[in-house]
Amino acid sequence: MSMLMRTANDRANTEASALIAAACLFHGFQDPSRLAILQHLALGEHRVVDLTAHLGLAQSTVSKHLACLKDCGLVSSRPEGRASVFSLNHPEALMDLFAAAERLLGLTGDAVTLCPRYGITATESA
Repeated sequence: MSMLMRTANDRANTEASALIAAACLFHGFQDPSRLAILQHLALGEHRVVDLTAHLGLAQSTVSKHLACLKDCGLVSSRPEGRASVFSLNHPEALMDLFAAAERLLGLTGDAVTLCPRYGITATESA
């Protein structure tokens, strides 16, 4: 295989890997509860009990979503007594992403929520 072909294959593999990573990241944002947790953590550090009280979610739900977000590298925790305190790992980048999403949603209007594949109706019937 020529050097040119290897370089082209390496570039294609790198691009494919980047797309897979991006898809995984956006999959992590798919659940509204995870988004609410991330938005709340943008206000500052919180314990699970704080998040359950502020968001009206069950403790098990918050813990499950925090574990997912931690596995994805989006949040981290530190022990405080018998509890763990959670915070965002990259708050500026996350706020930039949320702002970009709001701009894009403003441009698409209802198209996203009306999408027959991923919109509200499709989600409710799944």
